[in-house]
Amino acid sequence: MLLNRNPVLLCYLWTGAVGLAAAEGAGISGASRIIGVDLVSSRFELAKKFGVNEFVNPKDHDKPVQQVIAEMTNGGVDRAVECTGSIQAMISAFECVHDGWGVAVLVGVPNKDDAFKTHPMNLLNERTLKGTFYGNYKPRTDLPNVVEKYMKGELELGKFITHTIPFSEINKAFDYMLKGESIRCIIRMEE
Repeated sequence: MLLNRNPVLLCYLWTGAVGLAAAEGAGISGASRIIGVDLVSSRFELAKKFGVNEFVNPKDHDKPVQQVIAEMTNGGVDRAVECTGSIQAMISAFECVHDGWGVAVLVGVPNKDDAFKTHPMNLLNERTLKGTFYGNYKPRTDLPNVVEKYMKGELELGKFITHTIPFSEINKAFDYMLKGESIRCIIRMEE
């Protein structure tokens, strides 16, 4: 649940389907500012369709992204959602939440050898760090609600599909993914 005081959500490196879904969910939940962070600025235009209204590319700044976000938000965001699996993105997401009430949720799956390192004061300052696996989604109870929202037109799932290709061109799907040019690619089995 977001705070009642004009909540700010940061979706850290959000431009994949998971991050964009998190951004859209933040908007549905009442976030007034949704800040997207990504290393590829060309993705920002697409993110607007999912409710992202501010953008930061860490490569455009000479200081750590957590400092940039703190300055933009007068101390940090209320909620940060990391969706990359990059350990540095996870640490940055946690370090950019506001002291006293900020919550960082780690969604991405890190490399098995990665270690999460931050200064202990980040915890002592009453920031919260959480993790989730599949968004704590419970298909039996949650899926009917998602279907109902889709049927009512409250969820636009089609905007996640950026490419459709025949199976014979499956390698294009991998190229789109590796270049960061697609969100979801549908592969048609028939030619």
